[in-house]
Amino acid sequence: MTSTPLSDDAPVLIRAQGVGKRFTRFHRRATSLKERVVRREQGSRDDFWALRDVDIEVRRGETVGLMGPNGSGKSTLLKVLSGILRETEGSVEIHGRVASLLELGAGFDGELTGRENVYLNSALLGVPKADTDALFYEIVAFSELGEFIDNPVKHYSSGMYVRLGFSVAVHVDPDILIVDEVLAVGDAAFQKKCLDRIQDFQRQGKTILFVSHSSGLIEALCTRAVVLGHGRVIFDGSTREGTDRLNELMGVDRVNRVDAGYAKIAAVAVVDPSTNETPESFTTGGEAMLMADIDWINTDTLDGNDVVAELQLMAGSGEVVVIVDPQPFHVPAEEIRAGTTSSLRWRLRALPEILGDVTLTLTIRHGDVLIASANLPGFRVRATQSLTTDGEARFLTRDELAAIGRTSVQSVDA
Repeated sequence: MTSTPLSDDAPVLIRAQGVGKRFTRFHRRATSLKERVVRREQGSRDDFWALRDVDIEVRRGETVGLMGPNGSGKSTLLKVLSGILRETEGSVEIHGRVASLLELGAGFDGELTGRENVYLNSALLGVPKADTDALFYEIVAFSELGEFIDNPVKHYSSGMYVRLGFSVAVHVDPDILIVDEVLAVGDAAFQKKCLDRIQDFQRQGKTILFVSHSSGLIEALCTRAVVLGHGRVIFDGSTREGTDRLNELMGVDRVNRVDAGYAKIAAVAVVDPSTNETPESFTTGGEAMLMADIDWINTDTLDGNDVVAELQLMAGSGEVVVIVDPQPFHVPAEEIRAGTTSSLRWRLRALPEILGDVTLTLTIRHGDVLIASANLPGFRVRATQSLTTDGEARFLTRDELAAIGRTSVQSVDA
């Protein structure tokens, strides 16, 4: 389920303008008070900007996914927005109660029990003790900690920390939920439980800021993606484009392209033509639409009557499993002009059932010469209903059992 913002007129709950965060790095520390006073560490430190010129707005009802490589500033930005760190420059405005689940153990006192930390966390979030009393057993039940709630949290495993922290965060009725990638620590069953609760929050119109290295999770949960690189916002838009931009940034572009200097397939995506969005999978008998932009680079030697495009679906072994009509598709001569971009739309009708994921391959050829291609892996078509086949069932007669030397079916373990 992907949430949608309530409207473009929904109030802004998070606004960061020109935000920067600077840390000081010491390359050589004094080992005594005397050394610190006498030498004063001249020239042994420098400044490091973890965030710079960050502008972001998040409205009520939005679920925004923060993406970026390790060290890009995601966690630092969450701490600034949560009020844990103060920005060095710029301004941050937060409207509403914020509940955050950041690194393991954040907001916990290791010497206190789980029970005591529930009250401590709730108090820090501005929840009256009477309200925490009313919510306490729901919090414990959701966390599944049972009798461990009265043990000091310094003895908790990482998974137990996450259970307790998330349970408190979602039960104090926040306006804004900020979740770092700590959910990756929990087991699969508890992760699903957390994601179900996040979806409940989406239905209630809560605002969620979510960090994850799972692009599939970002695309499934979030209304938009913000990609950070070296402490700066380099993309703010749709989750699918954000994933592609992140892959490009990390050098693992999902689309594999080839060009020979004549043309380049600059962008390619496959969408549901009824929504213009890319679903996790398509259905048999349904339709898909290939959308591609082709940049024409050097067309002097290209015969406009001999340039064709081909679209195929290929298995991991390289075997062609589906050829898409028209085959071949002749590129109109008026499209082939150096310095221009052609936008191709190729509709795939009545999709067949395909076993497993396949790669969608678009090629542009001039005669027998390949001049450009793009491979888009992960194309999936699922059956819309369970398939049936003719069959027959009967019991063997005693005579038939005697003929095979048995009076009953032997156990599989026999």
